[in-house]
Amino acid sequence: MKMTFRWYGPNDSISLEKIRQIPGMTGVVTAVYDTPVGNVWSRETIASLKKQCDDAGLEMEVIESVPVHEDIKLGRGNRDVYIENYCENIRRLSEVGVKCICYNFMPVFDWLRTNLKTEADDGSNSLSYNHEEIMSLDPKNLSLPGWDESYTSDELNALLESYKDMSHEQLFDNLVYFLNKIIPVCNEVGMNMAIHPDDPPWDVFGLPRIISCKEDYERLFSAVPDDTNGITFCTGSLGAGRNNDLIEMAYEYSKRNKIHFAHIRNIAYSNELDFRETAHLTEAGSLDIYGIVKALVEGGFTEYVRPDHGRNIWGESGKPGYGLFDRALGACYINGLFEAIEKGVKQNETSL
Repeated sequence: MKMTFRWYGPNDSISLEKIRQIPGMTGVVTAVYDTPVGNVWSRETIASLKKQCDDAGLEMEVIESVPVHEDIKLGRGNRDVYIENYCENIRRLSEVGVKCICYNFMPVFDWLRTNLKTEADDGSNSLSYNHEEIMSLDPKNLSLPGWDESYTSDELNALLESYKDMSHEQLFDNLVYFLNKIIPVCNEVGMNMAIHPDDPPWDVFGLPRIISCKEDYERLFSAVPDDTNGITFCTGSLGAGRNNDLIEMAYEYSKRNKIHFAHIRNIAYSNELDFRETAHLTEAGSLDIYGIVKALVEGGFTEYVRPDHGRNIWGESGKPGYGLFDRALGACYINGLFEAIEKGVKQNETSL
């Protein structure tokens, strides 16, 4: 297992120097943030990111993410142009040693929360989701935390209108079309594709969600049965779906070498749909993080991990979900779980 940390590039308030000081940290997960979605990333920008990571003693083997242009998801006539650009980005990233790309195929919004600073009893704050609040919003006049600066009102309305007749089957077919075009390039250069599950894992504002549960994964693997076609196993996103058995999925998909990347975080259920994000350890939320990590280890998982969304604690006022302190604590906790469980597995093997 390789422990990594999300880094939002040179403008991130959290420096590579600080990330390097987290025990057990091997690398960062980053991306190019100043290039429009669908365009080719410059080799100079990629090389600059790589050099900064190298100079800090950190690897840059995972990119999160190379965004998929909406025209690809919509299956529009110009999608092949954007897919070729995507293929070129895969090639260029492989040139500097990137081995895994985390991406998603969610229409319009790749995450949704209703509050970015829900305060807990201990004074920390974190992201939360309230389904009733989401459903009360007017889709023609949306104001969403974290998204108001991403689209103008007219842009958002036009995009939502584009998806109004999109079925789950059509969106899935467009995903398969995209993968069938890029997978040959992935095999040429040794790149794994790790699709992130829907967040939250149910339809919102009439937008279809197609990567939300085990059945969705099985359909995807059946349609594109290539080793490079794998998943980002995000415990928080999948865990929001109360019917998902995360321990079973972690074991099975690690056994089948389908988990190329893992996001580990915890959430606390409020009811059947609502949740808030918590500290990473098991007792802090509703997910059995110990059981999930144990299943990963027993399934033979050896790929990349990062502590996902953390709380803002100790007076920190960082990017919601991406402050330094709680994610650093999460990394240490997750590293401890892996070390203890891996040693236990080895002891059991030697005693047989």
